[in-house]
Amino acid sequence: MNVTIVDYNSGNISSVINSFKEVARDKVNIEVTSDLDKIKFSDKVVLPGQGSFKSCVNALNQINGLIDTLSEFAINNKKPLLGICVGLQMFADIGYEETETKGLGWISGKVLKIDNKNGKYKLPHIGWNQINLVKDSKIFKGIENNSHMYFVHSYEFVPEDKNVVSATTEYSSNIVCSVEKENIFGTQFHPEKSDKTGLKIIDNFINL
Repeated sequence: MNVTIVDYNSGNISSVINSFKEVARDKVNIEVTSDLDKIKFSDKVVLPGQGSFKSCVNALNQINGLIDTLSEFAINNKKPLLGICVGLQMFADIGYEETETKGLGWISGKVLKIDNKNGKYKLPHIGWNQINLVKDSKIFKGIENNSHMYFVHSYEFVPEDKNVVSATTEYSSNIVCSVEKENIFGTQFHPEKSDKTGLKIIDNFINL
């Protein structure tokens, strides 16, 4: 089986690569690439994202045909795809970080700045926070409710359909931190930085 981590020059993804390789060992081939054919023919795809919504969308657009290939993979062919951090946020129709930017439009919704309640809450939201599992998601198999995950973000994904939400976290308000829609999965937290629990989520995704 081939799992492809999309490398589209959006910040340092070495911890994502290392954690997937650690979980996969020799059972699964982990490929890190922006090669369209390799993405197209892989069994699963991971879309990481670091930096702003706008910079990540721009970076995807820099690689000719990449967005179409990802959409074909996830939407037309319904193969499993995992978005991490901004990778999840880009599923939205639109994001408002820096300027209004069009997202991938895979899951209807928008990406808005977290309401810090007039400075009561620090942004970015950095560090460990508990997650509340709100639906039985395949990637949370064997994960206990209220497990701690590692976060770094100032913006949140607000989906139109609340049925896609698989977990939330409490920070200034109830923030969506994981989604599942058919074959599309996303986490706002960083499973690759969330110790053994995070590795279990990666393992669950690889074993879907």
